[in-house]
Amino acid sequence: MALMEISVVPLGTGSTSLSKYIAEMEKYLKEKGIPYTLTDMGTIIEGEIAKLLDIAKKLHEVPFKAGVQRVYTVLKIDDRRDKEVHLGTKIKSVKEKLCS
Repeated sequence: MALMEISVVPLGTGSTSLSKYIAEMEKYLKEKGIPYTLTDMGTIIEGEIAKLLDIAKKLHEVPFKAGVQRVYTVLKIDDRRDKEVHLGTKIKSVKEKLCS
């Protein structure tokens, strides 16, 4: 299982607000039942690496379907093979250490 952080930024929209585009991407994730967490700087998604890359491609296309002519997408992938990780695993580990 891997984690992927994705930030999809529509450019040239005439507005500094991007929430309507982000909302469409979040709707896609929810409809597909994909585990994710929305953050202030992007969305973190959990899954098998091949599936995550396919999801990234689909999310990158969402603003184009809304008429945007340019999209900038940034991916960060944490593909750990020695143990299974899930959304919240890293945060839980840090919090446990803070309580020690």
